[in-house]
Amino acid sequence: PTTQAMKADNDLYRQLRELPAAQLWTVEVPKFDQLGPKERNQQVALVRAVGVVFSTSRNPEMKAAVKAWMIGLLQDPSEKIRRYATAAIPKLGGDEESERKLIDILKTTDVDREKKKVASALEKIGGAATLKAVSGSGEKLIDEQKVRASVARQGGPSNVRQDAVVPKHPGLRLHLRCRKGLESIVADEVREDESRGGKFRVVEVRGCFVVVEPKDAFTLAELYQLRCFDTAAFFLAFIRQPGSAEALEVLAKAIASPLTEKLMLALTQGAARYRLSMVSEGNHDDAVAKVAKKAFELNPRVLNDARESPWSVDVHFDERSALVELRPRISPNPRLYYRTDAVNAASHPPLAACLVRVAGRQDKEIVWDPFCGSGLELIESALAGGVGQVVGTDIDPAAIAIAEANFKAAKLPGTKAAFHACDFRDIIRIPELDRGKVSLVISNPPLGRRVRVPNMHGLFTDLFKIASEVLRPNGRLVFVNPLRLSSVDPTLRLESSRTVDLGGYDCRLEVYRKR
Repeated sequence: PTTQAMKADNDLYRQLRELPAAQLWTVEVPKFDQLGPKERNQQVALVRAVGVVFSTSRNPEMKAAVKAWMIGLLQDPSEKIRRYATAAIPKLGGDEESERKLIDILKTTDVDREKKKVASALEKIGGAATLKAVSGSGEKLIDEQKVRASVARQGGPSNVRQDAVVPKHPGLRLHLRCRKGLESIVADEVREDESRGGKFRVVEVRGCFVVVEPKDAFTLAELYQLRCFDTAAFFLAFIRQPGSAEALEVLAKAIASPLTEKLMLALTQGAARYRLSMVSEGNHDDAVAKVAKKAFELNPRVLNDARESPWSVDVHFDERSALVELRPRISPNPRLYYRTDAVNAASHPPLAACLVRVAGRQDKEIVWDPFCGSGLELIESALAGGVGQVVGTDIDPAAIAIAEANFKAAKLPGTKAAFHACDFRDIIRIPELDRGKVSLVISNPPLGRRVRVPNMHGLFTDLFKIASEVLRPNGRLVFVNPLRLSSVDPTLRLESSRTVDLGGYDCRLEVYRKR
């Protein structure tokens, strides 16, 4: 097609997209059907517009009628119209009839671009009939792995089973990833859990993750009782010189390995499907396609599928090497059973757990979060035990409503809770904050990135001052500090400070203690 014809098609498509769906179907489609062959080709952008507009229709009868019209167009004498209809059908949802018609076209057409378009559509909607046509046929246009993944999806959703037992396996390692700077906190939690009979042992602490090994068979539910790590993944392989051709071969073998298959089959309800993700900057589409193809050749029982896969194979790069991990995609996070909603600048959940951990425990805790947001720090504090009262303040009434709902969903009947929509400096309006009675002030306060703060230095200076007023002797102030600002109040002593990467900028996680 000429550049001018393509531009005309695109311009017409944009115009038609703006029309109401009812007008497209009841006015434009009948007009199109009455046109002669030449005019229909000139108006073919209508087919594309109808496919896109009705792909999101919530009217099943209307959508079925549109799809039937599209299937009828697969028999149109014009190759261009057939091709546009072919591209539209996956957006409307495939079925056996459309699959059968597309297979017929694939077998009969001698137009290369039509073959490619039909092959692409069958990769998306193809079922058992497509798989039968492809398997052993030598057909190169259709990716058999994509068809197998499509068939697997049609069989029902796949989920990671948190209650399935992971058998003891020699050399099995897991990586518990976290924000850089929190590794020692994650490791300490694992060690404490092990001392109480936990099933995991710390092997090594590295930048951004902790290596652990299971001491016996375990379930993911047991692993997710730990609260400070962000994501957990099984270690599969170490790759030197990740830019080399040999590296792609090593990666494919790791994905196709007996260990990967064993883990995925044991822990997956449904088909064992994964998404390959290169965790680094740049476009890796070509490498991903090559690795996925090679891995499928080595082990066709493990399927690469970017759509709704229960697993992710993550490749983490550094300057000279790469780590390959098999990560369960568990959603929702079982540790956040209580989160009914979140605010725009809500705390990162594992960070909230880490703040609670460095705070330690005292008897009959009274805990205050001056900038409570959706309430994560308060809930994590109460979950750790020993808390009699939590108090949350925030200037946003919507945040307070969410925090209250989340705390209620956490089901912590032994802990009283009070939430107030006010500035944290208005402590006179907060009856629960008796001066000298609070044991812990804990917060991930506004950092000035997602929510603008007019006077950051003034905000944190006031935080130090008021924390000193409300804390009891030996009480703690635990918070994330984005400034090079320390307390000048002689009653607050800096006990610890560590630098934490909060998504591209460094802050300090600090613990002050009331003298």
